[in-house]
Amino acid sequence: MLAVVGASLTGCNDFLDDNRWPLDKQSNNPAYWSNSVNVQGQIDQIYNNFYGYGNAAGRNGTFYFQSLSDDQVGIWGSSVEFNTWNNLQTPGTASVWNSTYQEIRHINSIIEGVESGSLAEDVDGKNFIGIAKMNRAWQYYDLVRHYGDVPLVLTVLDPVDHAALYGPRTPRNEVMDQALEDIEYAIKNITTASSKIAFSRDLAYAIKAEICLYEASMAKYHQKDNARATKFYGEVVKACEALMAGGYDLEPEYGTIYNSVWEATGGIPSLQASPEVIFMKGYKISVLQHSLVKYTNIGEILGMSKDAFDSYLFLDGKPMSMQEDKNDEGVIPVYHITREDGTVDEVEGQLNIKHCLAARDKRLSATIDTCVFYEGYSWARPVNGADMASKSGYGVKKFYQPNFTYEEATTDGRNYTCAPLYWLAEIYLAYAEAKAELGTISDNDLNISINKLYERAGLPKQTVAGLSAMNDPANNMGVSSLLWEIRRCRRCELMFDKGQRYWDLVRWHNLDILDNTKYPNVTLGANVKNSKSDHTVKTSGVYMDFYKGAQRVFTDREYLFPLGVDQLNLNPELTQNPGWERPSK
Repeated sequence: MLAVVGASLTGCNDFLDDNRWPLDKQSNNPAYWSNSVNVQGQIDQIYNNFYGYGNAAGRNGTFYFQSLSDDQVGIWGSSVEFNTWNNLQTPGTASVWNSTYQEIRHINSIIEGVESGSLAEDVDGKNFIGIAKMNRAWQYYDLVRHYGDVPLVLTVLDPVDHAALYGPRTPRNEVMDQALEDIEYAIKNITTASSKIAFSRDLAYAIKAEICLYEASMAKYHQKDNARATKFYGEVVKACEALMAGGYDLEPEYGTIYNSVWEATGGIPSLQASPEVIFMKGYKISVLQHSLVKYTNIGEILGMSKDAFDSYLFLDGKPMSMQEDKNDEGVIPVYHITREDGTVDEVEGQLNIKHCLAARDKRLSATIDTCVFYEGYSWARPVNGADMASKSGYGVKKFYQPNFTYEEATTDGRNYTCAPLYWLAEIYLAYAEAKAELGTISDNDLNISINKLYERAGLPKQTVAGLSAMNDPANNMGVSSLLWEIRRCRRCELMFDKGQRYWDLVRWHNLDILDNTKYPNVTLGANVKNSKSDHTVKTSGVYMDFYKGAQRVFTDREYLFPLGVDQLNLNPELTQNPGWERPSK
């Protein structure tokens, strides 16, 4: 358990002192790497790369905190400066570049170390190498999606070997081909078939599906290379089929996997027992905790955008554009209280959208609150909640745990719900998308994948013909109705999850829809037409507009992050990414 919830925990210090990376020269020898306990110690440190819900009071988690998308409105802190893109100018140091190459060096040291010792040809040794290569594949995938072409380094470079250390970028396709090669080795050699809390073959399949889906989309929509796209979409299907035959099953209720704990207690289910989860990050009281519940339960919070709200289907399976009643107005409920003398008082409640949620995809009501609230018109959940103000008016309850005490739910570093990292719903979505992109999707493919998600969401099952004929006028991605609807299902299922929406828009070549000068709904919020609050809230028409007057204008340079000035100065062979050569306006 300690390996899963963080390798640097209290009680592990003596072990880690003998196993920290980089190893000293006395430890880094074939004898060290021939001891499976030592190797496992190095493997365990890799768990720290899976951020989950974040650590302690930090906001380094990958759920909810990744706010740059058309799903979320708001910025952290009290500043009202409009948060445009990930980078406003070239940074001094590209932090993702630095941290990722440090981790790649560590992983390469494990591979070289095991290969140098007596475990090299053993099943255990190949297992360790497989785990390391699986994680190296993910690290290079993350580098490529940030920076494009990157130097491919497969050995532990000698600091004085300037020719190798300061080489040019490797073409991104070559790097991603190596990532696929690494993940295939992992699938063949990792000995643990499945485990929610340890590196396993099923995790390798899940990572393969993620990596290959990204690469296939990049090939099709950016490079216009249909042959390469077909190859990688095919690899997605293979990975998903392996997992779909692996005995996993959906939770009956959407949202269960986001607010479960390590061991079932106090009416809270255990994430370890979830049939849907493939791999997770564990949290436990006094061992490792986070603050995600707190950040969505008190103070100023990021809210759902109007664009995201509008994306959820109605229970008849049709989108908002096809409804006579658009049904997004909040209302002020009136409660009648009878006093002892028989008189009746009328008491007004909070601006409420319960009736709107009842008409929609059930994932929406599991994701946001029934009340609309904002600065000057705050609201607290009735169970262990504190006053909140949403930047869009919509609250985020997806990660909320009502069984926590007030202190646990509202205090930094006191939350202990566990984080899903890979789970079955993701696999269903990847499978359906890949099959649709390949042009081979059938009604049966829908039935064994996203129709299960529709059914759980209270929506009617769909057919290929039905999705193809939907033709939602809101389709702004230039793809078929079939693909638009599959992408819609992905968006609603993975709302606020792992920064997925941002990277989906990148790989689909649709990052331009974050430009609010062309698509204003991406920065608008709730309908507050019926609010009786005396507080003046920024609106455009009847919709909240936290960013009113600010513009987020898209340019093609946003598809890649800029390299840092430090990296460019250290290595003259590196070149800057397009559009970042000049200072930002």
